[in-house]
Amino acid sequence: MKARYLFPKDYMADPSANVFNGKLYIYPSHDWDSGECFDDDGGHFQMKDYHVLSIEGDPMSAPVIDHGVMLDVKNVAWAEKQMWDNDVVEKDGKYYLVFSAKDYNGVFHLGVAVADKPEGPFVANPDPIRGSYSIDPCVFKDDDGKIYCYFGGIWGGQLQWYKDNRMLKSEYLPEGKEDPLPSRVARMTDDVQQFAEAPRPIVILDETGNKLPADSPHRFFEASWMHKYKGRYYFSYSTGDSHLLCYAVGDNPYGPFTFKGVILEPVVGWTTHHSIAEYKGQWYLFHHDCVPSNGTTWLRSLKVMPLMYDEEGNIITMKSE
Repeated sequence: MKARYLFPKDYMADPSANVFNGKLYIYPSHDWDSGECFDDDGGHFQMKDYHVLSIEGDPMSAPVIDHGVMLDVKNVAWAEKQMWDNDVVEKDGKYYLVFSAKDYNGVFHLGVAVADKPEGPFVANPDPIRGSYSIDPCVFKDDDGKIYCYFGGIWGGQLQWYKDNRMLKSEYLPEGKEDPLPSRVARMTDDVQQFAEAPRPIVILDETGNKLPADSPHRFFEASWMHKYKGRYYFSYSTGDSHLLCYAVGDNPYGPFTFKGVILEPVVGWTTHHSIAEYKGQWYLFHHDCVPSNGTTWLRSLKVMPLMYDEEGNIITMKSE
């Protein structure tokens, strides 16, 4: 089936899709033209606020409602700019937005903002999550109510600045058959305000039980996402410069995860960023590409398409059209 452009009125990216109160809510980042030249650190994306979109009905055809700005960088005391990917989780009737942004030293951290409704507005905490770094948070609530935050991104996402949760004196990117830079995961505190533990690396293995090497086209780059299907944990991610969305499957939230395949073939644009959600009995893949509404090629637009599994629980590879 051909993908649907969700919101052609504006440029948005990195959609995190969640179901709250019988509605589908999409939490994207928001591309603004900063007037700067294109660079690997994302300086050409101003990205100064977040909107929230909702759908009640078939995501392939129902109206998409824009609830407006739910959080602006000017209302985040610790953040200067570049509000990148975010995600929202519900706990005891409150909604917790975990987001990434650069502080006044140009360093990415994760922050928390809280709302009484899934559409916000959200009120940000005055400080970022202690011990947080890099970008692209996904907040996953397991069946037992525990909440986990998956995060990390290479290059502009600054993950290469860190090892064992400490900032290095100089960045380091593994090469060849070295172990790749992994995504991170940390369980959240019960109040969803901080990490309850030190972040752990996400290990992705091949079918022989060996780690995917740094030069694998299927190694992790950014855009962590977690969902659960038939009791198993599906960790999905973007490979960045090889332009794929991939997934690996494990038996617990921490992994290790065994690589299973490609979810989405390359889209128009340098890469894509996604989420996976079930709504009214059907699974959907949300993502973005750089086929914009009016010809500005590096600004990104949101898309959605149905996602299917085979009888063994493997995700059927898709091509966005």
